[in-house]
Amino acid sequence: MTKNILMLAQYNKTEALRMASGLTLLDDTVQVMVLGPLDEKDAEVQLQLESLEFADVPVERLDSQAEADRARLAEGLSTADTVFIV
Repeated sequence: MTKNILMLAQYNKTEALRMASGLTLLDDTVQVMVLGPLDEKDAEVQLQLESLEFADVPVERLDSQAEADRARLAEGLSTADTVFIV
């Protein structure tokens, strides 16, 4: 039975992306939500984003101040079997 895993990148975003890439080795469904800005110019961030794109893992960027993004976050949290906040 596969699990729905949500990786919430909030504090250490690069590490959260790396961990999400590692979770793709399982047969579980992985999705990533990034709270706040993400330094996409950083080489490590780019590498992890490319890895996640290759694995067809959706990466959503959310603004905690936007009502629609807060609703999307609540939906993601309520539908996930496992949530990692990094």
